[in-house]
Order: sequence, then C-alpha cells, then structure tokens
Amino acid sequence: MYQLQVEEMSCGHCVASVTKAVKAVDAQASVEVDLASRQVKVQSGAALDAVKAAIAGAGFPVSAAQ
Repeated sequence: MYQLQVEEMSCGHCVASVTKAVKAVDAQASVEVDLASRQVKVQSGAALDAVKAAIAGAGFPVSAAQ
C-alpha cells in the first residue's frame, strides 16, 4: 500500500480526478482519499513511481510518499 500526500486537492472533483488517474495505471487499484488531510492511500500492483506520475499528470503533484 502506498500512502501519498497530495496537497492541491480541494473538492470532490479533485478526488475523482486523482482516482481516475490511478485507475488508468491499474484498473484494479484500490484508492482511498481523505480530502481533509489530503492523503491518498493506494493499493496497487503498479510501481510507486507510475502511480505518482499519473497523479501528477492529472495536475496534482505528490509532495510525499511512502
């Protein structure tokens, strides 16, 4: 499981965009978003770098990941 900090999320549309970006990399991924803390938890078989790049490509830079 990856835990990502995505600072620029501010609304439900942002959540949908981030989720869609992750699912484009791995359609089977599980994505859990906490908008208040701006944390995204991703369970995926895809590489962390691919997940981060997809989220960044959607316009939401990842500021931290583990």
